[in-house]
Amino acid sequence: MDQSVVRNKFKNEFGTEGYLYFSPGRVNLIGEHTDYNGGCVLPGAIDKGMLAEIKPNGKNTVSAYSIDLDDHAEFGLEEADAPTQSWARYIFGVCREMIKRGAKLEGFDTVFSGDVPLGAGLSSSAALESTYAFALNEIFNCGFDKKELVLIGQKTEHNYCGVNCGIMDQFASVFGKEGHLIRLDCSTMDYEYVPFNPQGYKVVLIDSVCKHELVDSPYNKRRQSCENAAAAIAKNHPEVKLLGDANIAMLEEVKDQISEEDYKRATYAIQENERLIATCEALKAGDYETVGKNIYETHKGMSELYEVSTPEIDYLNEVAKECGVTGSRIMGGGFGGCTINLVADDKYDAFIATVVEKYKGKFGLDAKVYPVKISNGSRRLA
Repeated sequence: MDQSVVRNKFKNEFGTEGYLYFSPGRVNLIGEHTDYNGGCVLPGAIDKGMLAEIKPNGKNTVSAYSIDLDDHAEFGLEEADAPTQSWARYIFGVCREMIKRGAKLEGFDTVFSGDVPLGAGLSSSAALESTYAFALNEIFNCGFDKKELVLIGQKTEHNYCGVNCGIMDQFASVFGKEGHLIRLDCSTMDYEYVPFNPQGYKVVLIDSVCKHELVDSPYNKRRQSCENAAAAIAKNHPEVKLLGDANIAMLEEVKDQISEEDYKRATYAIQENERLIATCEALKAGDYETVGKNIYETHKGMSELYEVSTPEIDYLNEVAKECGVTGSRIMGGGFGGCTINLVADDKYDAFIATVVEKYKGKFGLDAKVYPVKISNGSRRLA
C-alpha cells in the first residue's frame, strides 16, 4: 500500500506528522465451520490490510478521517459519545473496550486507508480493529498483550458493530507471521505456527462477486445439527463434548439415531477437522500436492455435505480442476464470496485468463482476482 497517500492526507488535515501502523487481512487455507465444533482453523495474514497514521492531540476527542470513504468523524471517549458512522464505530469501539480494561486513553487525530477488498471475506473490519488496538496500546503504553488485543477487536464487533464473530480474524491479523499459517484452537486460543513456503506455487482468490440472499438462518441450523450429533455420540462416549472430539466410527454408531441431515453435517465437520490435522503435517513435510487434494476435499464436503456452496462457486471450483490447479475451494462461511486457489506457477496465467473468461460466459459476471502472499501481522512502520 502506498504510504504517501495516508501521510499526505494526515499532513493536510492536521498540519503535522504522526505514527504509521498497519494490520493485515487474512485468508483461511483450510478448516471451515470447525471453530464452533471444537476443532482448529488454519489462517494466515496477507499482504493487504489497513494503514493508519495516528497522533495524540492533547484533547478528549478523536478526529478520524477515512480516505476510502472520504468521510470525517469526531467523537469523545465516553460511552455516550458513539459516532453515527458505522466505520467510525470500529475505532470508537476499540477505544471503549480498551478503556473498560483500564487503559488511560486520550484523544488523537488519525487518517486511515485500506487495500483489503471489501466483501471478499478477507476481514477488513478485523484489520481495522487490530490496527487501532495495536497502535493505541503502544502509543498510550496500555500494557496489553497480543491475546488481549485480539479480544478487544472481537468485543468491538460484538458490542459496537452488531456482529457476533469468533476470534480467528483478529487473531490472524495480530499474530500473523510471514512464511507461516496459524493452527488456532478458537475455544482456547492455543496456537502453533505451521510453515507455509509454497515455492513454485501462488495463492490467489477468485471473487465470484455474488452473495446469495438467505431466507433463514443456515449457520444456526448447521450448528444445531452438529450439536445434535455430538449429543448422540456423547451417550456412548462421554468424553465427546463437540464434534472435534469425535471420529467417524463414533458417528457411524449413532447414524440411525439422528436425522440424515444431521448425519451429513456431522460427517463434514469431523472430516474437516481430520483434514486440517493432515494438512498441517503435509505442510511441515513440504507436500503441497497433498495440501491441494485436501483443499479440494474440503470444497466437496462444503458443497455436498454441509451444503453452503453456490452454483457460481462450484463452477469456479470446476474450472480450477480443469486448469490443473493444485487446490481450490470455497473460502469462508459460504453462500457466495471467493474461492481460494493454490496454483503452480506454470499454470497460473492460463488459469486466471480461463477462469475469468469462462465465468463471464456462464454467469455474465466479471470475477475479481486477488493474488495474496502470507505476511506479518500488526506492526508499526518506520
